[in-house]
Amino acid sequence: MNTTSFALRHIGSDQQEQKEMLNTIGVDSLEQLIFETLPDGIKLEEPLNLDEAMSEQEYLVHIHNLSKKNKVYKTYIGLGYHPTILPAVIQRNILENPGWYTAYTPYQAEIAQGRLEALLNFQTMIADLTGMELANASLLDESTAAAEAMSLLFAVRERAQKKAGINKFFVSEDILPQTLSLLKSRALPIGIELVIGKEDNFDFSSEFFGAILQYPGKYGQVTDIKSFIEKANTNNIKVAVAADILSLVKLEAPGKFGADVVVGTTQRFGIPMGYGGPHAAYFATKEAYKREIPGRIIGVTKDMDGNRALRMALQTREQHIKRDRATSNICTAQVLLAVMAGMYAVYHGPKGLEFIANRVHSATVLLSNALKQLGFEQVNTEFFDTLQIKTNAKKVKKLAKKMKVNFHYPDEETVTISINETTSVRDLNYLILVFSEIANKEAFTIDSIPQENAISEDLQRKTSFLTEDVFNKYHSETELMRYIKKLERKDLSLNHSMISLGSCTMKLNAAAEMLPLSIFKWANVHPFVPAKQAKGYLTVLKELEDQLTEITGFAATSLQPNSGAQGEFAGLMVIKAYHESRGEGHRNICLIPASAHGTNPASAVMAGMKVVVTKSTEKGNIDVDDLREKAELYKDNLSCLMVTYPSTHGVYESAIKEITQIIHDNGGQVYMDGANMNAQVGLTNPGKIGADVCHLNLHKTFAIPHGGGGPGVGPICVAKQLVPFLPGNPVIKTGGDQAIDAISAAPYGSALVCLISYGYIKMLGTKGVTDATKMAILNANYMKERLQGHFETLYSGEMGRAAHEMIVDCRPFKANGIEVTDIAKRLIDYGFHAPTVSFPVAGTLMIEPTESESKEELDRFCDAMISIKEEIDITSKEDTNNVLKNAPHTLEMLTAEEWHFPYSREKAAYPLKYVKDNKFWPSVRRVNDAYGDRNLICTCAPIEEYMEA
Repeated sequence: MNTTSFALRHIGSDQQEQKEMLNTIGVDSLEQLIFETLPDGIKLEEPLNLDEAMSEQEYLVHIHNLSKKNKVYKTYIGLGYHPTILPAVIQRNILENPGWYTAYTPYQAEIAQGRLEALLNFQTMIADLTGMELANASLLDESTAAAEAMSLLFAVRERAQKKAGINKFFVSEDILPQTLSLLKSRALPIGIELVIGKEDNFDFSSEFFGAILQYPGKYGQVTDIKSFIEKANTNNIKVAVAADILSLVKLEAPGKFGADVVVGTTQRFGIPMGYGGPHAAYFATKEAYKREIPGRIIGVTKDMDGNRALRMALQTREQHIKRDRATSNICTAQVLLAVMAGMYAVYHGPKGLEFIANRVHSATVLLSNALKQLGFEQVNTEFFDTLQIKTNAKKVKKLAKKMKVNFHYPDEETVTISINETTSVRDLNYLILVFSEIANKEAFTIDSIPQENAISEDLQRKTSFLTEDVFNKYHSETELMRYIKKLERKDLSLNHSMISLGSCTMKLNAAAEMLPLSIFKWANVHPFVPAKQAKGYLTVLKELEDQLTEITGFAATSLQPNSGAQGEFAGLMVIKAYHESRGEGHRNICLIPASAHGTNPASAVMAGMKVVVTKSTEKGNIDVDDLREKAELYKDNLSCLMVTYPSTHGVYESAIKEITQIIHDNGGQVYMDGANMNAQVGLTNPGKIGADVCHLNLHKTFAIPHGGGGPGVGPICVAKQLVPFLPGNPVIKTGGDQAIDAISAAPYGSALVCLISYGYIKMLGTKGVTDATKMAILNANYMKERLQGHFETLYSGEMGRAAHEMIVDCRPFKANGIEVTDIAKRLIDYGFHAPTVSFPVAGTLMIEPTESESKEELDRFCDAMISIKEEIDITSKEDTNNVLKNAPHTLEMLTAEEWHFPYSREKAAYPLKYVKDNKFWPSVRRVNDAYGDRNLICTCAPIEEYMEA
């Protein structure tokens, strides 16, 4: 046994187990299985050209040495990113804890009550600080959230405005530059006209449906948003405000002034900058817009016994359900980061946040006074933490570089300085020293930061916040540690058992891949520092781009999209730009197979395309004749085809190269959804099958943890003709020479977690990544054989093989009164998270074991499914008081004095012997979704309710 082999640790089964699985499948070798699974003509002729695999120890030394190439200067750049202090208790117990980072999106609420409570805390924190009625459970970044706000306000225009074609949206010139770029990306395709200007000059014309303000502005000036919002409301113009979350502790909440939407980032609440992400954005709005809010909302409901329970509210998968009628394609939040930011507020409480905000503001006032004393002009009349200095910016920049300090330089005569939570008395004295040298005056020192308040009375916050019990009791490390653990125990994560979610690839997130995230010189780099200060990052990101380009068989890669859905949108916008560059901007038809992911049509509509759906055959494959007919019918306007490969049905379609050729023959490009890339790496690739662009889910195939529903990264890889159009950034040069506008706020998206995928590929190497694909296929086909005779597999390849996932049909069990949801809930009693329920076919389970699971774990899951089938066989439609309908069973039920069920307590709790060794107890019974939607409660109960109880 080679103990230095990372592949040995990542792949769950050993050679003996693999031999046993191959015997069960009925093939002589793994090579035979792969031959029978992949169609001819798409297999790679040569192995991938990747570096030789590193051991875990070699990699950790390598990544630590690379971190030394990053220079962590004292940074006062601001622009939406700030140095922070991450409390160690949160770092150790959440960020570095697989109980939190390996969990899946909480679609199965009964085994996700801990995460749901943490997210409810987050929502409450946001609703309180923004003064809004409703907040969601996070979005991708501030700029994306601002674009979503614009889309929402466009969608909720009054009927008369829609009829009149009112499409102008005012953008304050004080908006962050990256946000403006992203607004441009999202506005044009859906017919919104942006008008950028000064707030003071805006005429509130009836031609506008909405406006967005930055609060405070990008260079620190706090404007009179109250008067602006009042005038806008009078003129039927809805207003979004992008607000700094920490400033809202000192500044009055925009909701109190009548804002319709408030957005921003919670990065300041203890989250490392990480060269741009991941960070949890927030989105808050009025309850009237609850059906239009993007992303996820956590709501309070009750379980079968009437006890309080939490779940995701309001059909939160509607971006999949609505398909081409969806207003948003945001399917990835930043749950792990939202949990951390929420816990930051829990740990510090309202008084702690006030102390931090007061200290930041007081330090800024102190510095402002000191600079004035040195003879500098400080422009901002109202500010929270950012000063705007008029001086010789070139001279300051030269000295600052020498003294290892980062400022922002908007022009040759302006320097901005953003003070942050980490700024100390010593730091202030150092800043005074820098500017005294510029002024050629003698430096002076300060010895403390006395409390100051330079915010005028009418802008000061008077509204209380975080009065709920949860924000006022866990202020010692002991108490917060126990609270976090209490929540963790309510959640089923990968550290408990296999999560076999089809399409979601819940694979091992190896500790060696995760450890570098906590290294100081990776965590604390601002995304807008000069390139020379980020050499370590730029080395890793360039190599990761090259690795992904090699794996996909394309010409170049952009890491900017920070979710799979953003990758879809980016890929389509690149295709759109390509057609426009050829004088064919009229090409706007997007063909999408009926079996496609729901985000595909949503993304196409957001990119300004018209969706035409193509049929599937009875076997679940693309109907090639129907595709050809529609491609030829729309050939003059055909933009692209969106295709998933292997298909969403878990099959390598043998006609894929014919399909891509049909599109090319009719003037279109092929976008491949990379959701199932775990079945391609090292065996075939998108370039080989004839695609032109694909997005990859690094939080699936390339080992970034799901984190309870985020972070994610969705880079796009493109063929040669699309390289010039890869997305840019307004602050840091990225992308092609004809780059489309930004797709996410940061130049390289969520750069910090890209270290994980970089490590995954470095430690596996060519053979390892290829073996991982083979093992995923082996595991899926083994489970298919084990379940045969108990469950019917809906689709398979021409030789009867599955790809890396399969769909089992649960619809026949309706004859026994059993729905697929009953099976999902009963699996909880066996200690498992359910596979993907009713997607892409209603009434089915889509199972994907991944390569990381051992034969023993696969057998446990199969034994559970077979046992459940036996339970189904003895039920009937008339018998509704059965073990499946009552699942899951809680400890409270099992220990109650009375037992009103026709089966034993042992049958309920320990249906198979192995369950006793590692029992997971759900904390609530089956939740009542309908009740929760009728009685929408999306924040914590006020403290008075606890007192009354």
